[in-house]
Amino acid sequence: MTAATPAASVTSYAFWAPDGRALADFYAAALGWKVTEEYPDEHGVPTAFLVTDGTTTFVCYTAKRFKAPEWPRDELPFHLDLAFDDVETAERRLIALGATKPDHQPGGAYWTVLLDPSGQPFCISARS
Repeated sequence: MTAATPAASVTSYAFWAPDGRALADFYAAALGWKVTEEYPDEHGVPTAFLVTDGTTTFVCYTAKRFKAPEWPRDELPFHLDLAFDDVETAERRLIALGATKPDHQPGGAYWTVLLDPSGQPFCISARS
């Protein structure tokens, strides 16, 4: 008889950016969450920033050599899909917070692609 594989739980989702604090502030404002903690690197410089709603946590890291994907040319290993009750209002608000809207929009009427302040794509759509 083999032992059961222990179940794991996801503790956070990590994102890299040229400015981890700026990315944390963007997602906190975009989602209505809070930046709750920051962690320094080996030199004491704040480098990792936790954004949470109390149940889900994002960790935004400052990575000096970070390079955003050149989407849509580069394939994406991961991206966020965010749902809103009012997508048009959400799009305007996210752009005011620092997102940009690329010309390439493959989602038609189903979703809109935006780029966060670090240049990484994420999608917004209507809440089901």
